[in-house]
Amino acid sequence: MIPLPAAWMSWVLPPVLLLCSNVLMIYAWYWHLKKPDWPLWLAIFASWGIAFFEYCLAVPANRIGFGPYTAQQLKVMQEVITMTVFAGFAVWALGEKLTWNYVAASVCLVAAVVLIFLPVQK
Repeated sequence: MIPLPAAWMSWVLPPVLLLCSNVLMIYAWYWHLKKPDWPLWLAIFASWGIAFFEYCLAVPANRIGFGPYTAQQLKVMQEVITMTVFAGFAVWALGEKLTWNYVAASVCLVAAVVLIFLPVQK
């Protein structure tokens, strides 16, 4: 069994691993759009190859983070990280512009983070 990190690392490591995994996942899902001449099977296998390494980061992030964070908090955190990483990727790699509705949706996700991290009375 792999030993878990120190208590403070259980709070810090999950968001860092989720950030890194999301960078890989965004590439796996969208990088092939820059290669329209690739056959579909090649895009699928290239994406799977990248996604394997993404899972090698996402699974430990969730295992280490479950306890200090709830599963719901981990999921909302992951979604905000995904939107942030995707925004950068869409602008930098795909040459798209960020529109007002993307920004508005991002604000809603930030509100979701605030709500999910509010204390719950039992």
